[in-house]
Amino acid sequence: MIIGEVGLGITFISLVIWIVLLCFRGQFWRADQKLDVPATELEKWPSVCAVIPARNEAEMLPATMRSALLQSYPGSFKIVLVDDNSTDNTANVAKNVAQELDKSQQLHILSGEPLPPGWSGKLWAISQGIRYAETLIPTPDYFLLTDADIEHHNTNLRQLVAKSQQDDLDLVSLMVLLRCESFWEKVLIPAFVFFFQKLYPFRWVNDPNNSTAAAAGGCILISREALNRVGGIEVVRQALIDDCALAQAVKNSRGFSPANSESPLKWTKSSFSALFRGLQLLARDLNPWRVNDPIENFNNNQQPNTQGKIWLGLTNLTRSLRPYPSLSSIWDMVARTAFTQLNYSPLLLLGTLIGMPLIYIVPPVGAIVGLLTGNWLVTLVSLSTWLLMAIAYLPTLKLYGCSSLWSFCLPAIAFLYTLMTLDSAWRHWRGQGGAWKGRVYSLTGITTKPI
Repeated sequence: MIIGEVGLGITFISLVIWIVLLCFRGQFWRADQKLDVPATELEKWPSVCAVIPARNEAEMLPATMRSALLQSYPGSFKIVLVDDNSTDNTANVAKNVAQELDKSQQLHILSGEPLPPGWSGKLWAISQGIRYAETLIPTPDYFLLTDADIEHHNTNLRQLVAKSQQDDLDLVSLMVLLRCESFWEKVLIPAFVFFFQKLYPFRWVNDPNNSTAAAAGGCILISREALNRVGGIEVVRQALIDDCALAQAVKNSRGFSPANSESPLKWTKSSFSALFRGLQLLARDLNPWRVNDPIENFNNNQQPNTQGKIWLGLTNLTRSLRPYPSLSSIWDMVARTAFTQLNYSPLLLLGTLIGMPLIYIVPPVGAIVGLLTGNWLVTLVSLSTWLLMAIAYLPTLKLYGCSSLWSFCLPAIAFLYTLMTLDSAWRHWRGQGGAWKGRVYSLTGITTKPI
């Protein structure tokens, strides 16, 4: 009897959590914030410079560099590619693509300087690119910060700038369409986007009166004035995962002091690894041993701000070509920074391991146990929760062209991500965490060492 009451209580809590998420968390599940700017002509198109950090990206560049150079943008548009100490002929591949398209004057290639202490590799490359771009004529009004694996639709830049100009935005960012072709990509990639939207409801991000801020690092258009206002890209130089930190700085720019930036923005989130903060969001809130979150404290200490205006949306036209053909390839990507999202806290890890099953795994388990034991009330509550979860996942699956049947697999998918988070902590404790493209980033100072 007692066991049945406890089981009913647990399944009911899971149901209440999902009702709250669907009704009161910015309608995140609708996946309806999309860049849909009608064709328009501005009186004057501002100058733009794309800054692309590239480390061993020769395989991607024939497609991605071509897409960047063929943007149908009416104004001045230049590209600065920063070759971050590549060993695979990245610079020559980019140069050859520009020559083939007769766009050599539009592309500027820099050889990256050695990585100094206190910087992540990507941000150091971006910093060099921005510094060089500011010497160009005309001086860019906007910077397009994008990755070497992004294939841009030919109207992408035009739409980004039009959106920024029409809505008077400081920063516009797109969650590009991630590759979803292999079996494991179909299993795990749409879930990443779903969880990212749950953590950062796009409607809240796009509301200047809401403190929620986020961006997706693969495609960010930021005005030069806004970047200078927050203290430049170096304001997030210690962010191993940086895009949401930059968005937060811009949105809170009225009360933001660059001189005091290191502490509140040190531990932040990127588009891919922010997935884990999405998975861990409710687990953190339910954690009775919860420790301070620097980003959360930073948000709570800010006054409502009307100066920094940002927008984050989805697209099915601009896409990432980065392949993740196997479970191990996605596992390694996520485990690289998942424990970072918990501020390397064992207590938050424990909260995650308790909270995740409550939110995602209790519904299917409760349904099965209820059926086996004849407890029809537990079965009904569990199935209702599972159905709500599946319905919430459908719009994201539709965005990625995946079968709606995947919606019922969300509990199993969440379980996999929980295991990846646990493995991330294990790698960190063994001194193997934070590895990316031949570098290992440490907890303090983002120092590097070869691997």
